Amino acid sequence: MSPVVKGVFTMSESSRPNAPIHIIAMEVEPTILFAAQELAKYLGSISARKIILGRAKNALNQAGLRLGITAEFPGVSAPEVPDIAVDDAIVIDTAGDAGVIAGVNPRSVLLAVYRYLTELGCRWVRPGADGEQLPSLHSLPSIKLAETPSYRHRAVCIEGAVSYEHVRDMVDWIPKLGFNGYFIQFREAHTFFDRWYAHTGNPIVKGAPLDVEQARTYTRGIEKELAKRGLLYHKVGHGWTCEPFGISGLGWEQEVSEPAPEIARYLAEVNGGRKLWRGVALNTNLCYSNSHVRRTMAEAIVAYAREHPEINYVHVWLADGSNNNCECAECQKARPADYYVAMLNKVDELLAQEGLATRIVFLVYVDLLWPPEKERFRNPGRFVLMFAPIGRTYSESFAVEGALPALPPYERNKLTFPKGVAANVAFLRAWQDLFDGDSFDFDYHLMWEHVNDPGHMQISRTIAQDMKNLAKIGLNGFVSCQINRMFFPTALAMTAMGGTLWDTGLSFDDLTRDYFAAAFGPDAESCRDYLVALSDLFDPPYMRGEREDAADEAAAKLARVAGVIRGFMPTIEHNMASENLCHATSWQYLKHHAELTERLAQAVMAKASGDKERAAALWQEVKVMAWEKEPELHRVFDPWLFARRLERNFA
Repeated sequence: MSPVVKGVFTMSESSRPNAPIHIIAMEVEPTILFAAQELAKYLGSISARKIILGRAKNALNQAGLRLGITAEFPGVSAPEVPDIAVDDAIVIDTAGDAGVIAGVNPRSVLLAVYRYLTELGCRWVRPGADGEQLPSLHSLPSIKLAETPSYRHRAVCIEGAVSYEHVRDMVDWIPKLGFNGYFIQFREAHTFFDRWYAHTGNPIVKGAPLDVEQARTYTRGIEKELAKRGLLYHKVGHGWTCEPFGISGLGWEQEVSEPAPEIARYLAEVNGGRKLWRGVALNTNLCYSNSHVRRTMAEAIVAYAREHPEINYVHVWLADGSNNNCECAECQKARPADYYVAMLNKVDELLAQEGLATRIVFLVYVDLLWPPEKERFRNPGRFVLMFAPIGRTYSESFAVEGALPALPPYERNKLTFPKGVAANVAFLRAWQDLFDGDSFDFDYHLMWEHVNDPGHMQISRTIAQDMKNLAKIGLNGFVSCQINRMFFPTALAMTAMGGTLWDTGLSFDDLTRDYFAAAFGPDAESCRDYLVALSDLFDPPYMRGEREDAADEAAAKLARVAGVIRGFMPTIEHNMASENLCHATSWQYLKHHAELTERLAQAVMAKASGDKERAAALWQEVKVMAWEKEPELHRVFDPWLFARRLERNFA
């Protein structure tokens, strides 16, 4: 790497042959300074020239690559955006080692730097140094572009089992793909960190339960990483139905005792009793017709927003689970969504009284898919609609044409939820008829559906198409509810997600070719074809339980998996010796993937053939192999989710 030094310089220096590359941060602002440091780091890696990093408030006449807010540069015309705080737009206008790299806000400046580096040939195929594929340049080309991302919301949500380092590396990686936000669920994300440090679900690796205060320390550390990059910060979601009433809501574990009677009276009455729903506080709804319940929740939300001004979007959700709403006489006078909107209006009223501009995200999910009949948002600009179609199929995308089906009637605690895309979109449309404010999709492609597609090729294509079609169903972006160790066998799915959220005009096939070339090198095309074959042979719709009548066909296809893997193994092993760190690491991960996938195919084939006993035994072997491989694969693979999701296939 070429050295990076700080200093001042004159225009004459940069005109000499092999002169240093000068990078000037036009403003002493943390994210812009970080953007300058990132540019210096990567240009130092890909060029043989010295990098001089400087700061200058009035450096318009100094030669070099100048970084700053678009408004600071006379003559630079940035694309207009509706809301400069949450929208992004970039301008790059360089001629060699001089010019402007700018954005409409500090975060956009950082995104512009990564966009510029991408144009130079830099690729980030997964988090970490071994995921960087960097070119070698003798000179810098001229680059001119002005871009506004296709969508406002482009974020990732914490899920799965994670260490502090896993999340830190994810936060570092996602803006390189064009993402602009991160979502930490709960107040301290304890359940996700605890799964890793306690090694929940992996009996081979010893762990210990994580202290809640340590989880808070990790969360504060991640918040610093988000702030450094200017990323939009989403927070909480779960817990508002229990924490304000003194009931812990750290995760989905069962409680050992019921709350005291003075608290239990606020719980939803279901089947004649007011108890924790199946013993889980987080899944327990409240008696929302009770004005004290709504006021208590609203005051807790506002107090949290007041104490945490760094949060851009506070998510306000009701209980998890479904068909668990209050059946008391008062609650039955209106839908849950009516009481929900009434409570949210109280939140807005209290926030306004305190002069807080915090945006509130509300949830269209399970029982709340049915919109309110009477209540309406009094201040729609405060709120963001989050569509969470958790029951949808991933065998089709959001490409909905023609008339949508009518909504089924709302029957309290007797609801069934739609799987088809059109049926889910019909619920979204019903809400949109009442609310025309900001919105995004909160979806689960990479939470669990990817395990049904071991090659990740079909789910990656579905993701790309869904991202392209969000605007067609009236949504302004996407927050991906997903495991964070999601790069096994590749990170194509997230690369496709980030790429098409930034630019819906991108071709999935072109994006795929580019990704595989960066990740795998000379044999990229054959690697892509190999993973396409694996995706096809596992038949993801069958794996999802949508084609159970095709068991014989599935068994026949799965019988071919071992031959495909063994036939490709010489290519894998040859490339594992590559001198290119990024390529070699990609192939090393692919060998682990091949070994695990061959064993998984045997288990699923036994199930499809009707031999449940053999299938269960083989599945145990798959789980043990996944557990044993975790120390080598922990940065890219989450065995906790892998085993948890597939276990049901062999029950």
